[in-house]
Amino acid sequence: MNFYRRNWYYIGGVIFVALSYYMGFWGVHHLSHIQVILTYSFMAMLVHQFEEYGIPGGFPSIFNIAFAGQKKDVDRYPLNANTAMINNVFMTYPFYILAIVFPGAIWYGLIQIGQGMVQILNHGIWNNEKLKTWYNPGLASVVFLHWPIGIYYIWYVSTNHMVTVSDYIIGFIGSWLTMLVLWLGPVKLLSNRKSKYPFTKEQMYRYAEKKVKQILNS
Repeated sequence: MNFYRRNWYYIGGVIFVALSYYMGFWGVHHLSHIQVILTYSFMAMLVHQFEEYGIPGGFPSIFNIAFAGQKKDVDRYPLNANTAMINNVFMTYPFYILAIVFPGAIWYGLIQIGQGMVQILNHGIWNNEKLKTWYNPGLASVVFLHWPIGIYYIWYVSTNHMVTVSDYIIGFIGSWLTMLVLWLGPVKLLSNRKSKYPFTKEQMYRYAEKKVKQILNS
């Protein structure tokens, strides 16, 4: 488990490559169009996670220091390596895959694609304001993957009369609730200054190391 805890985002990258071959040679011809879109949305999330933790990485320090404003135990509080694995894999993977398995639940599909789109706030605004920069790990995948895929899904279900007003309402509200259920909630519940699962220095400081450490030492 320790190996997976340290490398889940790289394994997610391998899953992304496998899904790319699967979709290119088989999936697009055998899955419904809705399932194809939602699978690409899941793949976008895999890229998003790799961008945050792998390349360029450094999200743990940005979250704990810049976003949460912590000065102490920053390698494990409030976000630690175990919590990151739990909410990114064991909670987020099923959340995205369920939408693919049940494509007829348009309201759930809207929540799934909306979950990636609402992250424009933390990656596009909040984190950049804290870092005084124009980019932070996770922003590129939100802008170039989650938003185009999300817009296309909304356009597709709308033009094909597959969506109702209640679907839109549930999808909109649910998208925002996922920020609490999938991310902020687990981090809060599992936060522990004495956690046995700190991030490594490599995981902590990859992108914007100087800016983050300036905040830490200010």
